[in-house]
Amino acid sequence: MTQPKTYSPEVLRNAILDLLKSQQPGKSISPTEAARSLTGSDERQWSRLMKPLRAVAVEMAKNGEIVILRKGKPADPSAFRGVYRLALESDEASDPASA
Repeated sequence: MTQPKTYSPEVLRNAILDLLKSQQPGKSISPTEAARSLTGSDERQWSRLMKPLRAVAVEMAKNGEIVILRKGKPADPSAFRGVYRLALESDEASDPASA
């Protein structure tokens, strides 16, 4: 049986940024989209990336690179729980009417 491929935090960060930059302004992504962009549609593969992706997303949010959204509103990267989405900092702060 082959070992699952591991991804560095930098690869995960780039996957998040690449997806966000390809979105229309004001649009967010699900972290599963970033995981699937790296592994394909096999749930066993992409689901293994969810914890590492979350850790990278939290670090990026703390650094001001992205915003973590809960129910469409910015969430505290240190204290959010549950389903979340990711957006570029400038998108979230730009035009509230576009959301």
